Amino acid sequence: MRVHIHTIRRRNHPRIVGALFAALLCTAGVTALPALASTPHVPGAAGPVPTSGTVDAGRAPWLPDGLAKTPPMGFNNWNSTHCRAEFNEDMVKGIADLFLSKGLKDAGYRYVNLDDCWARPERDGNGKLVPDPRRFPHGIKAVADYVHARGLKFGIYTSAGTKTCDTDGFPGGLGHERSDARQFADWGVDYLKYDNCNNQGVDAKQRYRAMRDALKATGRPIVYSICEWGENKPWEWASDAGHLWRTTGDISDSWSSMLDTVKQNLPLAQYAGPGHWNDPDMLEVGNGGMTDTEYRSHFSLWSMMSAPLLIGSDLRKATPETFEILANNDVIALDQDPLGKQATVLKFESGRWTLVKQLADGARAVALFNETDEPQQISTTAQDAGLPQADDYRLRDLWQHHDTHTTGTISATVPAHGTAVYRVTALKGGS
Repeated sequence: MRVHIHTIRRRNHPRIVGALFAALLCTAGVTALPALASTPHVPGAAGPVPTSGTVDAGRAPWLPDGLAKTPPMGFNNWNSTHCRAEFNEDMVKGIADLFLSKGLKDAGYRYVNLDDCWARPERDGNGKLVPDPRRFPHGIKAVADYVHARGLKFGIYTSAGTKTCDTDGFPGGLGHERSDARQFADWGVDYLKYDNCNNQGVDAKQRYRAMRDALKATGRPIVYSICEWGENKPWEWASDAGHLWRTTGDISDSWSSMLDTVKQNLPLAQYAGPGHWNDPDMLEVGNGGMTDTEYRSHFSLWSMMSAPLLIGSDLRKATPETFEILANNDVIALDQDPLGKQATVLKFESGRWTLVKQLADGARAVALFNETDEPQQISTTAQDAGLPQADDYRLRDLWQHHDTHTTGTISATVPAHGTAVYRVTALKGGS
C-alpha cells in the first residue's frame, strides 16, 4: 500500500537501505565501482553478498503448490485511484474488458486485483467482511464472476493487522484469518495481497504464516502476495509462506523513486525463482510522472528482475504509447522466462549499468541502462555475459524488434534515463 497525503499508511517506516539493500551484488565476474577496489556495489552500498547466486542453506523452502511459476502479471488499482470514488465496480469491470480488447490478456496479463477501500469500515454481526455497497453494489463475488467469465483471475486486498492502511480504518485480517480466507475463497478470489499496517507488533512470520495456513485450508489455489515492505527481510524467510514478497517501501510515479527501488531490489537476485519472487512494487507505467523513455526503462528493469508485472495505471485513460510498452511481448518474455533467474549486475560505472539475465534456452538477456542525464555509450561482450565462445551471435533488440548479428560486441548509445535490451544467442557454426 501507499501513503495517502492525509494518511500514515506504514507507521512512517523508512525505506530500508542497510545490510542487504546496501550489499554487494551477487554475480561473478563483476567490474567494481571505481572507488571500491575489486568489490562490486550498488551505489551507496556497504557489505558483501555471496557470489555463488545460490539460496542460503538455512532459508525456508518455497511452497510446493505449483502457483506463480512465473511472476504474476495483472492489474492493481492503487497507483492510479488510491481510495477515490472512481475505484468501483465499473472501473474493475472496465479493466477486465480492456485486457481483452487491447491484447493484454494475450500478452500474459491475468490478474485483475482490488486494493484497499473495497470494504465497509465494520464487519457484520457475524464477523464477516462486507463490501462497500456504493463501490460494489452487486458484491465482490459478482465482480469476480465477471472477471472469470473473461478467462481472467481476480485478486483482493487486506492487511495483516487489525485494520488496513487507509485512515478510514477498514477491517484487517489479524485474528480473522480463517474466516476471511474462507470468504475470499467463496467469492472466487485467486490472488491475495496482504499488507502490514496496524499489526500490533505481532511477529511478521507468525502473522503471514497464519494467513498462509488459512488460505491453504480453503482448498482454493490463491497466489499469496506478502506486502511487508521488506522490514523484516522477508526474502530470508517468506518463501515458505507466500509466492512473492515486497522488498521495498512503496514506489511512486517519479524517476528518483523508480531508480531507488531498482537499487534496493537488485542485490536480492539469489532469493528469486519459480514460485518465490522478489516484489519491488507495482508498475507506474502510464501514470504521467515519467517520460515514455523512463517508463520503458521501468518496464525493462522490472522484467529483467523477474518482478511481478502489475499494471498500476487506469487503462481507460491510457495512451497508445502506454499500451505499446505494457504489451511488449519480447520484453515480457524475459520476465516470464521459465528458468526464473533474476538479473544480476555485470558492470556499473558512473551511472552506466550492464545487467545480465540467464534464460531457459541458454540465451542471455542483456540490459544496457543509463541512469545519467546525458546519452552514454555502454558496451559489453557476449562472453562477459556468460555465453560460450562462438563465431556469430544473434542480437535481438527487444524494443526495436529486429535482429542483427555480432561477433561478440554488445554496444549501444543509450539515451538519458534509457535502457537498451537485447536477447543474445550463440549460433553454432555461424548464422
